[in-house]
Amino acid sequence: MESFTVGLISLEEARQKMLDQLSPLNEHETLSIYAAAGRITAAPVISPLDVPPFDNSAMDGYALRMADIADGDALPVAGKAFAGAPFSGEWPAGSCIRIMTGAPVPEGAEAVVMQEQTVTEGDRIRFTAQVSAGQNIRRAGEDIRQGDSVLAAGVRLGAAELPLIASLGIGEVKVVRRLRVAIFSTGDELQPVGQPLAAGQIYDTNRFTVRLMLDQLGCEVIDLGIIRDDPQALRTAFIQADREADVVISSGGVSVGEADYTKAMLDELGAITFWKLAIKPGKPFAFGRLSNSWFCGLPGNPVSAAVTFYQLVQPLLAKLSGQQGAALPPRQRARAATRLKKSPGRLDFQRGVVSRGADGELQVSSTGHQGSHVFSSFSQANCFIVLERDRGHVEPGEWVEIEPFNILLGG
Repeated sequence: MESFTVGLISLEEARQKMLDQLSPLNEHETLSIYAAAGRITAAPVISPLDVPPFDNSAMDGYALRMADIADGDALPVAGKAFAGAPFSGEWPAGSCIRIMTGAPVPEGAEAVVMQEQTVTEGDRIRFTAQVSAGQNIRRAGEDIRQGDSVLAAGVRLGAAELPLIASLGIGEVKVVRRLRVAIFSTGDELQPVGQPLAAGQIYDTNRFTVRLMLDQLGCEVIDLGIIRDDPQALRTAFIQADREADVVISSGGVSVGEADYTKAMLDELGAITFWKLAIKPGKPFAFGRLSNSWFCGLPGNPVSAAVTFYQLVQPLLAKLSGQQGAALPPRQRARAATRLKKSPGRLDFQRGVVSRGADGELQVSSTGHQGSHVFSSFSQANCFIVLERDRGHVEPGEWVEIEPFNILLGG
């Protein structure tokens, strides 16, 4: 396949180039609502009934007809209505019905008076406040009408959505099938977590980090492990990953070192859209197409890998899965509480801690050293401080943009 490369491109351009090429999966499955958490709806969810399904009381009190209180007399109680045990039988004129919250409103009732606005006079009830027709009655279909679309296609199902579906008596939901994502790391220096390190080795934390993020995004992960710096081993890994997955994600090997074979392998097996970004950290990020799958090559440095996954791979996976809406939280403005070091030239994602100052305004401070190997900064931070490409050092008190972490980074 033909390939091409470009110089440093902006994050926005890179993200747009990616998303413009993608189409959501059109494969779906039907799951029990008990197994659908985190999945994306493949079709609108239509209500089979009215909610509430019948007129019911919003208060504990007394149901009445307006004509029966016209003269202001106290009324005898003709019966009781409970949730699950409605009033039945004749309702004599000139009387009221004791009613509990959620109970069906007796036929002919025009209002419910809350208990606190009544007094008991022997075996009769006197109403102490003005009564309006329709008060404290929840009407059938007031919340949802039968046939309404309660959830659109492309909605991630969670603790707000699934109970709504359950309240409609719907036990199954049509969802997009899970994305299959193959991951591997490259480099002779890498050692699996839990194994002793030899001289010159480091732990393969990037693949572990990516797997955690993919699990949170509901993907099916195909973990191919560590691929050594050998062209044939890398070619075999690429071919297997491309055959089994919708998306292939590697970590390392997209820089310019002598042993960085990933880019060369992409030239042979696929097409590269871009592989150098004007962001820091995360400049050597590659995106392209293999025969059957999309490819994302993350940088080898841990922070760079996490930043590029968060800013680029996360939106890519959201679009492929059919999820509607932004995958990333909107940016906000905050005042810098500490000096921020930066050189012009690249969009900079520094890790920061945002809080609200005594004046009510958002303020943000740096977590400290921002090196692309200092992964501990993520455990201390709750946002990115996003510093524009052409901006230099930031002094305390200056306005900056922040991007609060979403759940992927513990937000």
